[in-house]
Amino acid sequence: MRQASALYRLLGDEARLRLLRVLAKERMNVTELTGVLSLAQSGVSRHLGLLKDAGIVVEERDGGFTYYRLSPTFGSGATGALQATLQAQFDAAADDPTVRADEARLQEVLRLRKENFDAHAGPDTRDARQLVPGRSWAAWSRALGLLLPPLKVADLGCGEGYLTIEAARWASRVMAVDRSEAVLRRAAALARRRRVTNVVWKKGTLDRLPLHDAAVDVAMLSQALHHAHDPARAVAEAARVTMPGGRVLLLDLRAHQEEWVRSKLGDRRLGFGDEELRKMLTAAGLADVKVGVGARKAGDPFTVLIAVGAKRAMDAKAAKNAKRLQR
Repeated sequence: MRQASALYRLLGDEARLRLLRVLAKERMNVTELTGVLSLAQSGVSRHLGLLKDAGIVVEERDGGFTYYRLSPTFGSGATGALQATLQAQFDAAADDPTVRADEARLQEVLRLRKENFDAHAGPDTRDARQLVPGRSWAAWSRALGLLLPPLKVADLGCGEGYLTIEAARWASRVMAVDRSEAVLRRAAALARRRRVTNVVWKKGTLDRLPLHDAAVDVAMLSQALHHAHDPARAVAEAARVTMPGGRVLLLDLRAHQEEWVRSKLGDRRLGFGDEELRKMLTAAGLADVKVGVGARKAGDPFTVLIAVGAKRAMDAKAAKNAKRLQR
C-alpha cells in the first residue's frame, strides 16, 4: 500500500504528467524536454530523476546523448491499469491549451531532429529506409548559396545571428539589424567565434531601419514579421532598402491558432494568410510576387511560408542617384 501511495503522489504533479505524455510518444534528452515543456532544465532533470527512481522512466545512452523513455515494464503487471488510465487521460486532454502548446513544441523539436539527424542518430535513424549518410539540409543550403553572386544582404530581425552567419558565407556583406542590444552582442560574439568578418551589426526596428535607400541586393525577414508592430510597414521598409532589381525574401508562419506563442515567444501576430503576404509585398511596390509553402508536417500546427518579391528597376538617372547614395 505504501508503494502504491508513493506512486500516486508522484503522478499527482502536472509537470510530471506532461513529461510522461511526451515520453509516451518519443524518447528525448533533457535539452529537448526543456524546450518542449518550457520548463527550467533543473526542474526537468529533477522530475526525470524521480520518475526513473520509481521505475516509470529509463535512461539510455546513444551517440553521445542521454535519452529518456517510458520503461518497457511500465504498463505491465500491477501498473497495467494505471498506464491505460493515463493514456486515456492524455487522449482526452488533446484540446487542452497546455497540451496543444506542448505538442506544437514537440513537433518543432522533431522537425529540427530531421534537419540535423546526424547529431541525433540513434536506433530510429539507423533503419536503411531513413539513413542516408551525408544527407543534410544545412549542407544543401550552403551549397546553393555558393551558386549566388557576392550580394549585399540585409538580415532584418536577425536575432542570435545564425541565419546572418550562414548568409555571410556567400554574401559580400551582411547588414544585420535587431532591436535588442543584448541579442546583437551575442550574435556578434558568435560571429567572432566563427571568424566571420563581413557582417555589420546595427540596432534598429523593422518599421524604421537604420539603413540607406537601395543599400542591399536582398533584404531577408526570417520569422521576424510576426514580431513587428506594423508588418506592412516592415515590408515597405525592407523594400526601401533594397536596390532596384533586388529582392525581398520573407519566411514566416502561416496563420494558426496557437495563442501560447504570444506569452511564451512574444509573437504579436499568429502568422499570416498567403494572400495577406502577397498583398503586403505588392503594396510595397514589389513585382513578380510569389508565396508558397516552405515547410509543413502532418500534425504540426505551424506551416512555414516563403514569400519573395522583386523591386522594379529604375531609369538611368534614378540608378545614378542610387549609386551615389551607396557610396
